[in-house]
Amino acid sequence: MRATSRMADVSINTVIKLLVDVGRACQAFHNEKVTGLKTKLVQADEIWSFCYAKQKNVPAGMEGEAGDIWTWTAIDADSKLIISWLVGDRSMESAVLFLGDLKERVADRIQLTTDSMRAYKSAVDATFGRPNIDYAIIHKEYASVQNETRYSPAQCTGVKTKAIAGNPDMNEVSTSYVERQNLTMRMHMRRFTRLTNAFSKKVENHCYAVALHFVYYNFAKIHKTLRVTPAMEAGLTNRIMEISDIVKLTEKYSN
Repeated sequence: MRATSRMADVSINTVIKLLVDVGRACQAFHNEKVTGLKTKLVQADEIWSFCYAKQKNVPAGMEGEAGDIWTWTAIDADSKLIISWLVGDRSMESAVLFLGDLKERVADRIQLTTDSMRAYKSAVDATFGRPNIDYAIIHKEYASVQNETRYSPAQCTGVKTKAIAGNPDMNEVSTSYVERQNLTMRMHMRRFTRLTNAFSKKVENHCYAVALHFVYYNFAKIHKTLRVTPAMEAGLTNRIMEISDIVKLTEKYSN
């Protein structure tokens, strides 16, 4: 943001205000456009970040305003469209809000795959209801890390899948696409980098940054495999949005 303010010769507060306005407009745009989806296969996951300070360094009196935050995401495995997201914690309440939003955006019965986090099972019951969804989980087992640096990933020693509700096609049980989207988020948004000084200082601004990213990803970024944007593949639009189009959303959703 400081580099942008220098190049454009404007105050950094002007840059921040523009990003907030665009981020707010992107939230409204996504809520309006990403509905009635004919999605069949959905993968969901959560990605960690932090706001103001990591959990162990949260100052006294800032509990609930700073510390670890999680972004829940749901992706259409076919069109690669990000259907729904939620910024919150890893609680049952956040899981219910997240899956409730997902349910409102799909038109038909879906097959859902998540990891084995316990909150998902209860949230699926509370939102979709087990008779109304094909749901399976995938559980990855990792070897314990010994004599390794903290940057070394643990070795995956096994993967187990399990049907939880309905009649899921076990050949389609995977979280590969949504986990790849986690990498895309970390590459596109510096505040998601594990060791960074570009973290968000306010949860609200973090949410706006996430909204801006997903509108860009869904409507403006050409997917290398699909050769079109995810929104075009999902039938939501027939053209590629430009950055200027995203900025212009503030005019429509200014109120």
